[in-house]
Amino acid sequence: MQQLKNQKKMKKLLFLFSIILSTVVFAQDTGSFYGGFESNTQWLLDDEGILFDAPSDQLRSNNYFQLNYNLGKFTAGIQYEAYLPSALLGYSPVYDNQNGIAHYFLNYKDEKLDVTGGYFYEQFGSGLILRTWEDRQLGVNNALRGIRVRFNATENLDLTGIYGQQRNGFEVSEGTVQGVDANYNLSNALNLETVDLKVGASYVGRYQDVNGNDTIPDVVSAFGGRLDFVIGNVYGGIEANAKSKDVIANEGQISTNKLYDGTSMQVNVGYAQKGFGVNGTFRRLENWSFYSDRLAEGNVFNQQILNYVPALTKQQDYLLTNIYVYNSQPRLIIDSFDQRAGEVGTQFDLFYSFKKDSWAGKYKTKIAANFSYWAGLDAEYNVENAFYDAKFVGNGSRLFRDFSVEVKNKWSKSLNTVFTFQDVIIDKGVSQGGPVGTQGEIHAYIAVLEATYKFGGNKSVRAVAQHLFDKDGEKNITAEDGSFIDASRIDGNWAGGVVEYNFNSNYSLYVADSWNYGGQGEEHYYNIGGSYTKGRVRAAMNYGRQRGGLICVGGVCRFVPTNTGVSANLVVSF
Repeated sequence: MQQLKNQKKMKKLLFLFSIILSTVVFAQDTGSFYGGFESNTQWLLDDEGILFDAPSDQLRSNNYFQLNYNLGKFTAGIQYEAYLPSALLGYSPVYDNQNGIAHYFLNYKDEKLDVTGGYFYEQFGSGLILRTWEDRQLGVNNALRGIRVRFNATENLDLTGIYGQQRNGFEVSEGTVQGVDANYNLSNALNLETVDLKVGASYVGRYQDVNGNDTIPDVVSAFGGRLDFVIGNVYGGIEANAKSKDVIANEGQISTNKLYDGTSMQVNVGYAQKGFGVNGTFRRLENWSFYSDRLAEGNVFNQQILNYVPALTKQQDYLLTNIYVYNSQPRLIIDSFDQRAGEVGTQFDLFYSFKKDSWAGKYKTKIAANFSYWAGLDAEYNVENAFYDAKFVGNGSRLFRDFSVEVKNKWSKSLNTVFTFQDVIIDKGVSQGGPVGTQGEIHAYIAVLEATYKFGGNKSVRAVAQHLFDKDGEKNITAEDGSFIDASRIDGNWAGGVVEYNFNSNYSLYVADSWNYGGQGEEHYYNIGGSYTKGRVRAAMNYGRQRGGLICVGGVCRFVPTNTGVSANLVVSF
């Protein structure tokens, strides 16, 4: 079976190269090749200090080689991937000990028509109804394999149609996905000069064999619309979506044959002018998980997920501000120990830049403030009958509340500083995994001071001092049965620091440490490393400990267990 799969992959590869070769031979313009190579490798080591025993497959490596060819209106590409002998720690096991051609495409594009066959990425609206993307740091690549057609029907109307199956490791999903997206520029059509007004509508459907179970639908559809506007310095938009009835599942098992629909809504309003900006967002998600395979719901690796529901909170930059991060909660769960129907909340951002030579400093001082609040939907549950009833907003249990202020100052041509203060409250179930709304909260204050000083000859030094104060001072060192809890997940105070020295634009070294102190199990999570950059090549290596917990990129998260080891990274582009 595996040999047959490899033969099919090789035929696809030969077919793509034959297209490229024939195009090169018979065309006067020979076109151009471009692409890149990326390798991320770790060697895991035993570490009694954090109770980490390295697995038998200590060496793990994720590798990607991408080659694209462009000739006029045609572009073709392939991506070879290897996860040998295993994928990096915390990545989906579907990648372990796998390698081969994982992505290929052929694209034609002119002013009116854009057609792609093979694997492709797509987004409808804000992504609430559909978004496929690749993020190697998260281990996410949920591209669709099939065909996508974009058509600029008129100056004001564009249409996109998709059909295919979603990538799942080196295979594709059982479900088949089809969709249509339309965008119309009302301002141009109505000759509105003072208002920029656009509307859009989307449909996404998933077909999957029910295997003789007539109580569940073989087709689940999601559809919605949106309106975006800009009036002078004011901008905003609203998007609303609905999903037809479907079963709910959890880690490969259907929870109940009862059917539930879902909804989502997002509203965004802002104001911006030179030196000042304010933005507010409201979002409500109810049973808004959407997967290309109904049984994929609940997997912690973001595999086969069709829509994009990132946490709408400020994305922090420092070691300690990334301990208590929020992961969005769109799922419906009706169990005796865990009950949730979705989330509702809001986020506000404010930006202000002082003028030069103001009381705030000789150079422009920039201030940014953020507030976010997210709660579970206020709902009543009947576990016995697998029934729930949720209010639109209500008074659901608080999952996350964050307030932060950031002040950036340039004191001279050589010295820059950044001061950050964060006041954060997070539900323990969200932060550490498990049922939400039942385990209590963590409340912490975090202060960060960063300074960068530039010397001559592209030399610079950057230093960061950080401290996290656990307001409640809880030290949950042991569980109720007396067993030891992972040190990286104990509530308590943290101190942290980073020193980075750039010898020039090519070489840099750093040392960092996060110290969870004040009780039993206190440990240092230290790292030392460096990087070298030359032209289109970047190489980096580090040794140290990884604090266990959520790792988030762009509001999407994955859990990483505590570990110790040596890591290496190589990126080459051409």
